[in-house]
Parts: sequence; C-alpha cells; structure tokens
Amino acid sequence: MTKKILLGHTEAELKAIAKDLGMPAFTGGQIARWIYVQHVTEIDEMTNLSKVNRERLKEEYCIGASPFADCQKSVDGTIKYLFPTENGKTVETVFIPEGDRATLCVSCQVGCKMNCLFCQTGKQGFEGQLTVRDILNQIYSLPERNRLTNIVFMGQGEPMDNLDNVLRATEILTAPYAYAWSPKRITVSSVGIKGKLERFLEESDCHVAISLHTPIPEQREQLMPAEKGMGIREIVSLMERYFPNRRKKREAEKEDGSSHQRRLTFEYTVFGGVNDTPSHLKELVRLLRTLDCRVNLIRFHQIPDVPLHGASEEQMEHICDYLNRNGITTTIRASRGQDIYAACGLLNTKYKEQQCK
Repeated sequence: MTKKILLGHTEAELKAIAKDLGMPAFTGGQIARWIYVQHVTEIDEMTNLSKVNRERLKEEYCIGASPFADCQKSVDGTIKYLFPTENGKTVETVFIPEGDRATLCVSCQVGCKMNCLFCQTGKQGFEGQLTVRDILNQIYSLPERNRLTNIVFMGQGEPMDNLDNVLRATEILTAPYAYAWSPKRITVSSVGIKGKLERFLEESDCHVAISLHTPIPEQREQLMPAEKGMGIREIVSLMERYFPNRRKKREAEKEDGSSHQRRLTFEYTVFGGVNDTPSHLKELVRLLRTLDCRVNLIRFHQIPDVPLHGASEEQMEHICDYLNRNGITTTIRASRGQDIYAACGLLNTKYKEQQCK
C-alpha cells in the first residue's frame, strides 16, 4: 500500500488526520511541530506520541521528505539542487548565499506554460504542478535550511498558475505552529494572471514581483505571451489599489492607522537594443509613476536559438541611474550561478531525470 504523506498538511488538517485515526485532536498539533519545527524524517522520531499512536500513524502515513538527487556548486558559492517530485519528475532549487543573507529560489511547477521567449524553463514546456509537499520539500530537505533568511518563488513555473498550492505553502511557512516566518521574508513572482493575481494580493501578505521586461504592450506580447491574458496596463491598474505612490500611501496610512510594508518590485531583464532605448525608459517612468514600487534590472543570460542579447554593463548603469533620477527606485540584480545554469531564466530539468538515475 502506498502511504499518504504528512509533509504539506496544515495543523488543522493534521488534527483531522489524528482524529480519523482515533487519536486526540491535539496530537495533530504535536505532529505539526515535529514536522515543521523539528524537521523529523521518520514518525518514530515523534517521541511524545505514544508507541501505539506512532504505529497507527505509520500504517497509513509517512513524513514524505525526499533528499536532493543531485547538486552543483558555482564558483560564486551558489548551489543548485535537483529535487524529485511526487509525479516522478524533478525540479531545480537555487541556494544563494550573500554575506549574512541567504536566499532560496524555489520552483512551483515542473516546466512552465508561459513560454516567455527569453526563459529556458519555458522551452521545457509544462510537465506538471508541484504539490504543497513538493514546494515545501525544497526547503525541508535543503542542507542549508537553517541559514535561510529569504525565499523567492522565482524558480521554475508561474506561481499564479499553481496558486492554491503556493498559498498553502506560504501559509505553512508563515504559520506560528510551523516555520513562523514573516511574510516580508517571502517574495512571489508572477507574469500576471487575470483573477489569480488579485486573489493572491487579497489572501497573502508576501512581497510581490511582477515580470515586466518592457513597458510597451505590443512588444511585451512578443516576449511574453501572457500579456494577451492580462496586459501590463491592467496589472499596473490593479497594483494601484494595493501599492499607491508614496503621497497616496502616506494619506492612506494616516487615514486607517496602518503601515503598508509589503513591497512591489518589477523585474526588468535588459535586452540590448530591444528594451533599453530612451523611449522605453521614458515609458517605464510614465507607466510606474503612480505606484510605490521599485525596479530590479536583470542581466540577460543567452539561451540557445533566441535572437536576444544582453546589454553592456555601461548601459545597465545608465538605465539604473536614469530611473532613479526620475523617481523610480532601481537596482541591478547581481547575477549568481551562471556557470552552473542557475541564474535567472536558465533553469530547465527536461533531461535531468535520466542523468541522475
């Protein structure tokens, strides 16, 4: 009999499982703490459960954590891990240490449906949704788990296309009974999916990063087919309700006494001669001036059969300076792990399963 998995269940669900097995409901809370606080890998390690209850639990369930199948280490210290998934596929997860910070870039799908022109994951195609267990296992089974300071959902897949499981994963990551992380330590990226993006903004307090890459809708559609479903102007209009510019933000906080700390970032991969012209920069300022946001400039990493190339370092600095001078807080993202194909847009596991078997 294939055993059911405990990893990925909320405390309420674990209490229900305990009751179904004839245990007191509070036992589910104990199980939750053993899993998410103590990170046990076997039910027998849950020593404050009676032996009878442990045996009862083991008959039907297992923890469900899976160690990584492969890893590669970059010259800059970045480590890319390959994790197995419940559907027999694999996903890549990237650990990025930097001083006293350590960020984990997690995946939410095997491959991706969005097919952005400049992304290697999109070339893989879509091969399945990650379960809550699959998402959390990238953290649970990470050797450097205790060093993490931040998590970004910027790996393989589109988070809004697997929204239920992403929300459940972030719920567990921020729950007091589990990881108890502040949602401000988690950033979820999206190309923008109609209905799903708004739902995420309503149901989560995590930071948001929008894949922008050009302010011109017609050009964005060529680079990112998702523009057809939810255009960048519609995305900006939606964001105005949640991230008004600084003056409106101060007025709102004064009125309701709140402090709106969630951050909005726009990701902008710079393609030389394509989206880095003076007209693009002017349009960027015009598009984003109504928002309290920042722009993260990303260096493009060449992928096969794509007629795009990166901009010079001088041009990256020029764009950064221009946007900052015009009131748009802008930084250049450090490129990490390029030598092991762990940098932005390079994740792809299409052929990895055979290599690690």
